[in-house]
Amino acid sequence: MGSVYIHGVLIAMYLATFALSSLHPECEYIFQLAREERRCLQYIAEEQDNSSARGCLPFWDEVICWPDALIEETVHQACPAVFSLFRNNTGSVSRNCTTSGWSDPFPPYHIACSVDDEIPETEQSYFATVKLIYTIGYGTSLAFLCVAVLILLLFRKLRCSRNYIHIQLFITFIMKAVAVFIKDATLFSSDDTNHCTLSTFACKASVVFCHYCVMTNFFWLLVEALYLNSLLLSSFHHSRRCLWGFGLLGWGVPVVFIVMWIGSRVYFEDTECWDIHEDSPYWWIIKGPIVVSIGVNFMLFVNIIRILIQKLNPRLIQFNNSSQYRRLTKSTLLLIPLFGTHYMFFNFLPDYFNVNLRLCIELCMGSFQGLIVAILYCFLNQEVQKEVHMRWLRWQENSYGVVSPGAKGSQMDTPF
Repeated sequence: MGSVYIHGVLIAMYLATFALSSLHPECEYIFQLAREERRCLQYIAEEQDNSSARGCLPFWDEVICWPDALIEETVHQACPAVFSLFRNNTGSVSRNCTTSGWSDPFPPYHIACSVDDEIPETEQSYFATVKLIYTIGYGTSLAFLCVAVLILLLFRKLRCSRNYIHIQLFITFIMKAVAVFIKDATLFSSDDTNHCTLSTFACKASVVFCHYCVMTNFFWLLVEALYLNSLLLSSFHHSRRCLWGFGLLGWGVPVVFIVMWIGSRVYFEDTECWDIHEDSPYWWIIKGPIVVSIGVNFMLFVNIIRILIQKLNPRLIQFNNSSQYRRLTKSTLLLIPLFGTHYMFFNFLPDYFNVNLRLCIELCMGSFQGLIVAILYCFLNQEVQKEVHMRWLRWQENSYGVVSPGAKGSQMDTPF
């Protein structure tokens, strides 16, 4: 029955592993069982000489290690701790030692420990739906982000510090989407692939690339927050030194931590595909900076809200500036999901607290994050719309000789 349960759990949790989390629950299940099996076999070897020949010998039943027992003795064992990965339980299982050997466990594991030995069809459908949604989300985001980057690069009038930062953020979302597809293709290309024990260069490279893309994405979101904060304080100077500083923060700092993490994995934990971080202190080389960036981002977001509330006070601002700050207020409120405020909640919970909810927010909603960024920073940007409209009018004029009164010029009045 133990092998049947393991198979069921592996299938049940299979699609959950697509999340960019630090630990796969079914891999944790397998590794904990493997550790328990080693301890049990060591115990059996030590007790072999001391066991009574008239009783039942100790053995490992793929789930629990049963000690030796006398004939007609009933042994009670608590549900294995590994089951707590999926459901909190405090049940127990028993076996009788008979003249024919050990009896079957009673009650069965799936009843005593409140776990299912087969994956429910509704759960299969849920995971399949999650995979479909995040695939559509990342694919759609990838297409829109590529168009947005081309627009900001091709139109000369849109080349400024503000859009330079936006382009970098777009690129990180593009890289993140590509990294997810590459990781899926490498680790989960086949149902027969055992990603818990897979250890190839391509596999490790895909994981490293995925971690780097995730880190750069968080750090460029931090850069956006720093830039917007400086813009509201009127302290941002359009100098190359500031842009180089932002570039080093967004691209360079993650490289440093990724290289440190690679070194720690090579020399201390060169196991599996480097995607398992069970109780690993080295995982904090990556997770730590991300948590810090999320915390700083949240504080900057709160500060931005505070500044906008002050500046929107009619007694403190001039009439002709109110519309500008109101546009900034609307844009800032739309930045709530982009500043990673929801990560403030999940970062301080266990990695697999409420797996279904995390999958929904981190994968389903997170996959559309790049699409939202592209729409807010590019397609809804007034100066981008004006410039695209002007180019369209010029194309009509050159192609058909049509001159429109609206083709006289454009003004970049959007502060965002």
